[in-house]
Amino acid sequence: MTALRAIETGCHTAFPAPAPRRSTVAADDGVPLAVTEYGSPSAPLTIVFVHGHCLRSESFDYLREHLGTTFGTDTRMVFYDHRGHGNSGSGPVHSYTIDQLGHDLDVVLRTVVPTGPVVLVGHSMGAMTAMVYARQHPEQIGSRIVGIGLLATAASGITEAGFGKFLRRPTVAVLNAAVRWAPGVLHASKRMGRTICAPIVRNAGFGNRRVSPAMVAFATAMLNETSVVTMSSFLASFRSFDESATLASLSCIPTLVIGGSADFMTPFQHSVAIAQRVSGAELVCLDGAGHSLILERAAEVARSIAALVSRVSNELASSYELAAAS
Repeated sequence: MTALRAIETGCHTAFPAPAPRRSTVAADDGVPLAVTEYGSPSAPLTIVFVHGHCLRSESFDYLREHLGTTFGTDTRMVFYDHRGHGNSGSGPVHSYTIDQLGHDLDVVLRTVVPTGPVVLVGHSMGAMTAMVYARQHPEQIGSRIVGIGLLATAASGITEAGFGKFLRRPTVAVLNAAVRWAPGVLHASKRMGRTICAPIVRNAGFGNRRVSPAMVAFATAMLNETSVVTMSSFLASFRSFDESATLASLSCIPTLVIGGSADFMTPFQHSVAIAQRVSGAELVCLDGAGHSLILERAAEVARSIAALVSRVSNELASSYELAAAS
């Protein structure tokens, strides 16, 4: 049993979880992407969760447990690991971009959820992936994609505030150069990953409220199991990331934006900027929450997502009634 699995077993609640269905989807360049599904495949609505940088689909486990008690099997929930993360395969270094993650999300949707309405919920880099997907596939917004949740993320200006300022430092450029020159050596370097990632989890991942040591260990284990190649190769995408122009296209669907007031990674000002560009967006600030709000404030985030899904369901029911009447 890996350290991550051991921590998962020790810190999760004891009631039986619904049996997951696991599969592997091949990305457009052949990289295998690990997918896990919960709920009935014939459910009228599917929520697809997209995780953050250096995490994995299990980062949504606390959230899934709360949502499972709300939805039962009436709503299908789909989770998957990004390339280079979790149980998914590694790709070439040049493919570690958020644009490629948008293409990967498209493959998951086409393969696992080929029909029916979908709500996207992304955390951090996962939310950035959802924004990129909206740019790449604008025809899907409002037709297939009927709602979106953007959690602890930014649409632009990542290097201007919070932890993003460190992306300007020369050491980041040196690390990226080392990865390009010797990816095979650095892929297996867990020690460097622990050195870099553990302080981030302790000091930036959680907010200013008390968080259980088991939860911090759970988050740290996910980061520790991510290779330095994966961790560093996406940093260039963060520096240049700008999907501000994409946000207006989300105004046609229910949109939820959540941020933590104590998020040092993507400060709450980024959430405010996103909500200002999406007409009708619901903006939620979790006081004292940090970047890992899907862990430390899972119950509150789950309530907001449940409200988003309820809003989506009501709008779908209204549209069906109008179609039937005509």
